[in-house]
Amino acid sequence: MSRVSSPPSAGRSEPREAATRITSVTNPRVKWLVGLRRRSARERDDVTVVEGYDELRLALDVGMRPQSVYVCRDLMRADTWPLVEDVHALGAEVIELGREPFRKASYRDGPDGWLAVAPDPTRRIADVRLGKTPLVLVCEGIEKPGNLGAMLRTAEAAGVEAVIAASPVADWANPNVVRASRGTVFAVPVAAAPSDDVRRWLTDRGLTTVVATPDTDTLVADVDLTGPVAVVVGSEHDGVDRSWLSAGIPARLPMVGRVNSLNVATSAALVLYEALRQRG
Repeated sequence: MSRVSSPPSAGRSEPREAATRITSVTNPRVKWLVGLRRRSARERDDVTVVEGYDELRLALDVGMRPQSVYVCRDLMRADTWPLVEDVHALGAEVIELGREPFRKASYRDGPDGWLAVAPDPTRRIADVRLGKTPLVLVCEGIEKPGNLGAMLRTAEAAGVEAVIAASPVADWANPNVVRASRGTVFAVPVAAAPSDDVRRWLTDRGLTTVVATPDTDTLVADVDLTGPVAVVVGSEHDGVDRSWLSAGIPARLPMVGRVNSLNVATSAALVLYEALRQRG
């Protein structure tokens, strides 16, 4: 395992063991990191990328164990360096990148010097375990990673037990999903499956399905969300597939303006917090 030396500080006359340091943008490691932008590469290696100190810190706190961590001391804040020792304690490889290699590997416009490769957080739907009165979020056909990540962040805050991507376009291991979720993709169980399989899974577990749609007179606030409930939201352009409407309770959010729909992440947040309100 490679070791990374601490930044120079007062009172330290001898640096610790030197780091493995990569300075070339054509290094195979850097090329591999860049390649993880492709879904096929992530699925081949069963990994995702966590970028950013705050995101990595939260992921570690909820039990994520990185395979490798890449740091750039030219970009990182000095007070974040102790996280290197935490990563070492977990047995992860730590590699130092120069400024240019790190910027090439980074997914951000303004990287902060922290990037980790971690196991794909996606579970098989059959492996998701629920409590007695669970609140589950189902996101069908979501295309934009930012929306998927934002919904996951809200779900974690609202106490949702699991988030299921039904017939997804964006995958949970997409680095932009991880980024938008602020690392909560490792805090809430996430799974993906075809919509038909998700409906059967919900039915087998006795969950009431509440489908967010503008095509109904029933308001979300008038639906009982206190029991075992799955909230279903649909894709950005098409909404939920009509097969969900016949399988659950259609419900809408009150809208008094000119627009007839909300951003899917906003809709999910409003419905989940109505459920949280009803549950006391």
